[in-house]
Amino acid sequence: MSNSDHTTFTPDYPAIAQHYADIIAGAGEDLSREGLLDTPMRAAKAFGYLTRGYHQQLDVVANDAIFPSDNGELVLVQNIEFYSLCEHHLLPFFGVAHVGYLPEGKVLGLSKVARIVDMYARRLQIQENLTKQVAEAISELTGCRGVAVVMDASHMCMMMRGVGKQQSTTRTMSMLGEFSSNAAVRSEFLSAVPRRTPAFG
Repeated sequence: MSNSDHTTFTPDYPAIAQHYADIIAGAGEDLSREGLLDTPMRAAKAFGYLTRGYHQQLDVVANDAIFPSDNGELVLVQNIEFYSLCEHHLLPFFGVAHVGYLPEGKVLGLSKVARIVDMYARRLQIQENLTKQVAEAISELTGCRGVAVVMDASHMCMMMRGVGKQQSTTRTMSMLGEFSSNAAVRSEFLSAVPRRTPAFG
């Protein structure tokens, strides 16, 4: 995959649309039906949007929004909505991320935390890896003393197919630095994180 910024990359939409056309036809549909005439191209463009994170770079997303600070206490950005595609079934999973870190002389612009979550979410993913990638990115950018990321998500591969459990949610965590080694710091973060709620109910 290209590592260039997404603004310099354009997916081959006609080729992707042809693949979608083959898939739709393979399901037994009539591609000449009025409602489906533009569907392959629309699907191709949607897929390009949902996977645009492959063509973004961490330093570009952060855009130098690293600022000096003498505050060493917990910074917590919570309830960051994210949407991703499961790499096993290409079905959506979605939820919220809670990101906390302990600054070491530098802080990251708050909106950049959300942009970093989006960058990694807009790839084919599993939630476990997504959680770790966000934590490692925050650590790399800030050089902080520790990072903690909690993600709560609902997975359409469990809700629409297979076991069909609409109320299930999945929580994943990644703890780096002091959040991994210091039980009190870890407890402070986890006590501040909102409780999980089902997607529907």
